[in-house]
Amino acid sequence: MGKHESMTEYEVVDVSVVEEVRTGPGDRRAANERRHADAPPAGGPLTGLRGFHPGWFGAVMGTAIIGVAASLNPGNAASLASTARAVGQTMTIVAFVLAIGLVIPYLGRFLVHGDAALADLHDPTTGALYATLPGGILVLAATFAAVGPTWFTASTVRTVVAWLDWFGIPLALGASVLFAFLLFMRSELVPEAVNGSWFIPPVVNIVVPLVLSPLVPGVSATSARELVFLSYGFWGMGFILYLVILTMLYQRLTLHALPHAGLAPSLWIGLGPVGVGALALLKMSAVGAPLFGPAAPSVALISKIAATTLWGFGAWWLLAAIALLVHYLRTGPLPYGVGWWGFTFPLGAFTVSTLALASAWTISAVEWVGAALFILLCLFWLVVVVGTVVTLASRRPTRSPLPTPQPAR
Repeated sequence: MGKHESMTEYEVVDVSVVEEVRTGPGDRRAANERRHADAPPAGGPLTGLRGFHPGWFGAVMGTAIIGVAASLNPGNAASLASTARAVGQTMTIVAFVLAIGLVIPYLGRFLVHGDAALADLHDPTTGALYATLPGGILVLAATFAAVGPTWFTASTVRTVVAWLDWFGIPLALGASVLFAFLLFMRSELVPEAVNGSWFIPPVVNIVVPLVLSPLVPGVSATSARELVFLSYGFWGMGFILYLVILTMLYQRLTLHALPHAGLAPSLWIGLGPVGVGALALLKMSAVGAPLFGPAAPSVALISKIAATTLWGFGAWWLLAAIALLVHYLRTGPLPYGVGWWGFTFPLGAFTVSTLALASAWTISAVEWVGAALFILLCLFWLVVVVGTVVTLASRRPTRSPLPTPQPAR
């Protein structure tokens, strides 16, 4: 590992595998202190909260995005329109139920086991996963904007989306700044600490335009300008951060050993910013058209071209991610972890952007690619759900140390 002195520790956290990369003797001492501190007292009624993983809201994101994709009727087959609508409504309900059920232990852990929650926040692997909370809230808002009109009036949909925005947007901004600040304050990190979960804070900021766009048609011209301005601002904030982290991760993957198999799903998260970023460009140009005046057609064309360019890179990333997944599977089974939900939302975001671009370009072949991606997304979701249920039912021991494996290559 060059001149860096490092230690890699693998733990089972409830039902998740976490890889922690620490450097120096001080960090080794902190790891040992955390291991002992995290051992729950026997018989406590809330002991399960201590090991509650900060990435569980990825399940909300991964479930809700299926509702968005289904609302677009992948394949554009008239005979399947009612089925697609039913699937979208069902997944929206499931996502909201998941969010309500998960937010209680999520917040309760901070109240009852604040030391464990803060330890995860400071960790370079698990810290970024706290952004799944605002990410889940914002994806719920985007899902309700897409599926809600099948149940409620436009006014009710805008009201619900606005309330979710009030909670999700400040948390998304705060999570991205806080995680970066904590990384900046660390004395040193080895390159192996960089992983795909670092994409989550940027991507939740890129989601912001998708949840502000539904509010634009129902407000004054002044408020519309403000919303469109904020949308482009958040898009730039999240996407430039994505490019910075993408450079770091690409260097880490090419110049160092691949992450342990437990982090394999995190490599798929790179699809998320590309898919959401492309979709946001299309949405912003559409809702901003009345503000752009004569330039609106030019903005729409530039946005469509830029979104297609991002989609092209996303297609490359998807193929690379599939190749890496095959490599990992050839070396052995992937250990189940909460991180498996990282397979779902990024692929879902890319699927939705594919379907949106198929409509924008009116290319039926691309529409069928989107339909194929939707089927793949549903298969991934089913596999992750089964893995989650089976692992929870088996009640694997918590905080059991694992032998340090060799990184895959």
